[in-house]
Amino acid sequence: MAETRKLAAILVADVVGYSRLAGADEDRTLARLRGVRSDLIDPAIAAHHGRVVKRTGDGSIIEFRSVVDAVRCAVEVQTGMVERNAGLPPEKRIEFRVGVHLGDIVEESDGDLMGDGVNVAARLEAIAEPGGVCLSEDAWRQVRDKLKESFVDLGEKALKNIVRPMRVYALGRASAAAAHAPAVALAEKRDAPRLSLVVLPFANIGGDPEQEHFVDGDTESLTTDLSRIRGSFVIARNTAFTYKGKPFDVKAIGRELNVRYVLEGSVQRGGNRIRVNVQLIDAESGNHLWAERFDKPLADLFDMQDEIAARLAGALNAELVSAEARRAEQAPTPDSIDLYFQGMAWFNKGITLDASAQARGFFDRALAADPGNVDALVGSALADVRAAGLLSVVNPTALFASAEAKLTKALSLFPDHARAHLVLGHVDISTRRAVQASRNANMGWRWIEISRPPMP
Repeated sequence: MAETRKLAAILVADVVGYSRLAGADEDRTLARLRGVRSDLIDPAIAAHHGRVVKRTGDGSIIEFRSVVDAVRCAVEVQTGMVERNAGLPPEKRIEFRVGVHLGDIVEESDGDLMGDGVNVAARLEAIAEPGGVCLSEDAWRQVRDKLKESFVDLGEKALKNIVRPMRVYALGRASAAAAHAPAVALAEKRDAPRLSLVVLPFANIGGDPEQEHFVDGDTESLTTDLSRIRGSFVIARNTAFTYKGKPFDVKAIGRELNVRYVLEGSVQRGGNRIRVNVQLIDAESGNHLWAERFDKPLADLFDMQDEIAARLAGALNAELVSAEARRAEQAPTPDSIDLYFQGMAWFNKGITLDASAQARGFFDRALAADPGNVDALVGSALADVRAAGLLSVVNPTALFASAEAKLTKALSLFPDHARAHLVLGHVDISTRRAVQASRNANMGWRWIEISRPPMP
């Protein structure tokens, strides 16, 4: 086998206590580790021009052309893991040890790396603290004047199977403050994203194995439909299904996945009828926010799945908006998005002049805070259109003109905004412009979203 010698920066990373984590819950640990790799580690490697040489279940060997790039990548990953672990108990945290070395290595024809350069990096990783980074002296010399991070001289260390002791440097405490900050303090600073939720696998009441695929299909369809809500953050199906068939605590799930809401449910089949129960839960408090029952005669299963998912997603959208609005009411300094949710909550209260006026007031405050808030522009236009349709309004023409101006601005900022096209089509119909109405309605349906509010 042909081989080439070269000088390279080698980074070796390994999960601390992987066997313990996998032994406690292998499926969930693997799912979380895959998420960390796809969302954090792989992008960091790509950004710093690294090449993954070898990957095991819990570790990686990565080659960099520059030691500076290797250390920057390590710091980025370790800092990112602090954020992901915030609020989790120690026994559930995924933490890495990292070793970095600059040395002579042998590259084989298949791209694999061999030699002392790799071995030293692996031994440095083994002596690093959880969440820490250890460098060889050769690597440290390359970065000491090029990075803002500080490093602590650990002195000479005898590394396993390495002939001579080596001087080792660790990422300094001041530089690694984030990697060792108390989880509680970080949890207080890091709020779960707005409209963030996980759809847990629905329970199969009765345990009929022939019904299992329908139950799982309901969960998947609802996850897909909810992910279409503008601005939502929905945990992927693969991660959610690691909780299938296992006891769980809603608050723990909220902390582990960093979501505000948890949706759980069940499916029960009796004779020629099927019943679906769902509950929306506040992940922080554990309180039930909303519940719904879907009960109908058994028909084509795929059609039923589509109908159930669409009905639940539509109802859930309104409930999530209300929940976000209640949170916004408690915010000491509400931002543009907080004000938008409060406006939508008023809009959803009904077709009255007062509700429309209250909604428009919040939308306009949201626009004052952020003129580029497209959803607030569309919301304000919706309030105008709804008010224009009420018999008690003196000048509906002015309201339609106001709505059109707002929608035109919204579409200039976001040409594919489905709701804006649909509402503009409604304005065109109301002002007797049939051709424009047809065009905007078609464009709206082309990009239609589950998140659209009830039309006025």
